[in-house]
Amino acid sequence: MGSLIDEFENILWQENHSVCGIDEAGRGPMAGPCVVAGVIFPKNYYHADINDSKKLSPKKRDELVSLIKEHALWYKVVVVDVDQIDLHNIYRATQMAMEEIANFAPASYILTDAMPLLDSRQPFESIVKGDARSMSIAAASVLAKTYRDALMVELDRMYPEYGFAKHKGYGTKAHREAILKYGRTKHHRKTFKFKDEEQISLDI
Repeated sequence: MGSLIDEFENILWQENHSVCGIDEAGRGPMAGPCVVAGVIFPKNYYHADINDSKKLSPKKRDELVSLIKEHALWYKVVVVDVDQIDLHNIYRATQMAMEEIANFAPASYILTDAMPLLDSRQPFESIVKGDARSMSIAAASVLAKTYRDALMVELDRMYPEYGFAKHKGYGTKAHREAILKYGRTKHHRKTFKFKDEEQISLDI
């Protein structure tokens, strides 16, 4: 038996549900895609190392990817590109990708990390801090994070002057300075919302 990390799964498994946990990586960056993942584990599955990807080292996340893929009954990764983000806005584009996974997943119940779904053929629950409270969501966060990080490392090889491998597209001082110096790439999102709620345009 597990701990709080599988509190939601345990309840749903007792009700004979199969559970798909869904999470994303990359809603906040200035550049690069958002990646959404979904994971279904066997009933009563538990592994102590699976936790919120933000609490794990890069090495540990990489180790867990193979374990998650080996033990999961099903998993899926969806990449939300910059064009979709700019067309729909980051919130809705992420939500649509989660809905795609939810409607494709062979599960009877969906758990998401703080994201309500507008279009889901199955019942769902949106859990605040779900990646720390649901093992399925935590596993999805690991898959999404590692997949996106690998994409950003690849972008770094194409555009080494921006430092994508280091900041993963987030709005660090070095990243903003690189944009001002070199302009934006096709992988930069056209509009961004920073912590101060100021809307910034990168058409520079």
